[in-house]
Amino acid sequence: QVQLVESGGGLVQAGGSLRLSCAASGGTFSRYGLAWFRQAPGKERESVAAISWSGSGTYYVDSVKGRFTISRTNAKNTVYLQMNTLKPEDTAVYYCAADFGGPGSRQSSDYEYWGQGTQVTVSS
Repeated sequence: QVQLVESGGGLVQAGGSLRLSCAASGGTFSRYGLAWFRQAPGKERESVAAISWSGSGTYYVDSVKGRFTISRTNAKNTVYLQMNTLKPEDTAVYYCAADFGGPGSRQSSDYEYWGQGTQVTVSS
């Protein structure tokens, strides 16, 4: 059983930056594909970024390409989401997710483990 705990959310002005962290425990972190999803009020959960278990493959939704970067530090059992040039439409609850042996899928159904979420609010 893997436990995931996100941190780093908050309130930021448009154009600002935040770095989300997701610390994992209870599993072999290096063997998990990881992803960040987000859900805004009244909207479906969407995939934001993902990284394969090896770290060699990444995925970004078009709306964040060039602004967000996903990375992982296996020695710290942590995955990060660096978010730059934030926009009001990035406002959402952000969740990290883990998929054993995963390639970094964009499909939420592929992920077995989820964190509790962290709120990101971008003011205009």
